[in-house]
Amino acid sequence: MKIFKKEEPQTYSVKGHSLRCPVCGNVYFWTKKVQLNTTMATFFNLDWANKNATCFVCSDCTHILWFLA
Repeated sequence: MKIFKKEEPQTYSVKGHSLRCPVCGNVYFWTKKVQLNTTMATFFNLDWANKNATCFVCSDCTHILWFLA
């Protein structure tokens, strides 16, 4: 299953350690930046003020790892 059609999955490291999927052990991931929306910010139209995260999606089992940006 290919989620990100235009890019090939890559290897990444976090704080000097190779990123590895905790479910299947795969080392290839797609990345995506996402906004962490909250109910209050959305209610007041302040979604832009929410924090962002970087998601690493395993290219094998599609498990998602989240890291605050």
